[in-house]
Amino acid sequence: MKAHNAEITRLPNGMRVVTETLPWARSVATGFRVGVGGRDEDAGVAGVSHFLEHLLFKGTESRSATDIAEAIESVGGEMNAHTGREDTAYYTRLPAAHLALGLDVLADVILSPAFRVNEIDAERQVILEELAMDEDSHEDRVFTLVADALYPDHPLGREVAGTRPTIEAMTRRDIVDFHARWYRPANLVVSVAGAVDHGDVVSLVEARFGHLDGGERPARTPPTRPPKPVAVVRRRSEQVHLAIGMRALSRHDPDRWALDVLDQVLGGGTASRLFRAIREERGLAYSVYTSTAEWSDGGELVVYAGTAPARFDEVRALVDAELVRFVAEGPSESEIAVAKGFLEGAALLGTESVAGTMSAIGRALLHHDRVLPVDVHVERYRAVTVGDVRRVLDRVLAGPRAVAVVGPVGAREVTRKVTA
Repeated sequence: MKAHNAEITRLPNGMRVVTETLPWARSVATGFRVGVGGRDEDAGVAGVSHFLEHLLFKGTESRSATDIAEAIESVGGEMNAHTGREDTAYYTRLPAAHLALGLDVLADVILSPAFRVNEIDAERQVILEELAMDEDSHEDRVFTLVADALYPDHPLGREVAGTRPTIEAMTRRDIVDFHARWYRPANLVVSVAGAVDHGDVVSLVEARFGHLDGGERPARTPPTRPPKPVAVVRRRSEQVHLAIGMRALSRHDPDRWALDVLDQVLGGGTASRLFRAIREERGLAYSVYTSTAEWSDGGELVVYAGTAPARFDEVRALVDAELVRFVAEGPSESEIAVAKGFLEGAALLGTESVAGTMSAIGRALLHHDRVLPVDVHVERYRAVTVGDVRRVLDRVLAGPRAVAVVGPVGAREVTRKVTA
């Protein structure tokens, strides 16, 4: 099966393999993407996906952490991983001649992690330091705060890395059981991009995974409780960090292309409304932007701004006014044209990155079970109209919001501005 330059093979046990051949490339990027993340954890083991991600590169039954690092670095390669709310990814980028090495190392860490007790305890301390670092970053903290407010008592609202109590209490058995349940072929996608042959990749994957039972994929329940209007963490700081979150669209929603355009117009770049109104015209903030996230059953749009405490009232009022105006008036034709041009160009430029292509085709196959050609992405953006963006404005910005603030302001001040 082909989707533009991408080729897809599905093994009998449900494992999916996708490649995109880039003949000009002198490197190969390989990724293993697992369809499990922070929202798929029980509350008592919150952070286990991220803990597991840390541990897999610590060693396997046949390789130590040093063996893994030296195997990759001895050929000039790089290796990394990340954990999200709905997936976990492991990847390498190597010279093209070392495709088999990259696949072998990643297959080894996915299939045969050692889970040595001393390594678990050492990595536990690393994660606790990571949590402390994030807690000290007020910008990071306001995003965890707004997520918790957007999704009360739901795993989408939890910090992906977990909490200090859950990480301190995490046992080897917790981690082993989570790995055994979810790191199974039916929940795995292998994506490879670069100077590769699809058949060679499939043969290598089949040799390591073809004999295994498929396993299951996680079932997910969407949030049912409405967002909490206000969440404040009062701290001494040189800045106040503001995040305004709204529930948005799932990755399967046909309006998601229009949401991307809306996001770009509102706060996606230096030509956006919020950037011009708050930074360029008034100099009230260095950092002001919007971001979106899409899940299998929902999504979010978040506005962020960081400013001096004395300017917080003005920035908050400007953000609120711009949101009200955007909903009432919608975007102009010229704003839509600029946003669509940016998104089209970004989609095309992304095809020139070997690692970016690997990640994009793996993510698409895992979450959509198909890979759309880049030309289709461009066509979808070109087709977005002012009316489409107005419809999404009504669906997203007109709904309830969660306001999160970290800095030297109190809940009463923030609440007064929400209800005024």
